[in-house]
Amino acid sequence: MASQVFEQSIQIKASATAVEHCITDLSLMHRWLNPALRCEPIGEWSTDLGGRSRFVIQVPVLQPTLNSKVVERAPGLIVWEFRGFFEGRDRWECYPNLKGTKLTNRFEFKIPNPIVRYGFQTFASQWTKQDMEAQLRRLKRVAEGEYRRMG
Repeated sequence: MASQVFEQSIQIKASATAVEHCITDLSLMHRWLNPALRCEPIGEWSTDLGGRSRFVIQVPVLQPTLNSKVVERAPGLIVWEFRGFFEGRDRWECYPNLKGTKLTNRFEFKIPNPIVRYGFQTFASQWTKQDMEAQLRRLKRVAEGEYRRMG
């Protein structure tokens, strides 16, 4: 079973520090995450190496959950590894440049269950890609607003 990869980038008029803060601060994260997605810390909230959380998709009855763990961490880089109905990694990386910061999000995953995989490919794949692009636009608005406020 091959991995699927969704990768997109966006230019943000804010420092890499401000952009990273929007990814590491749970209250700011909830301002740009899809409203149907909830992130809950497992224990104390942390985006340090080993930090654990769960992402819950708020759909009636099912509420599928992905348990995640920070497996790579450096300034401007956070990689969550997750297990659940998806298995893979969600990589967020900030690249400072003259215009601010280029943020790249790479979502690489496998879906072990063939029925879930078929359903995802048939019904949710295109929606997920579009949602990830919209999520980056929301994050851009939050980061640029925070940067102006902090400036």
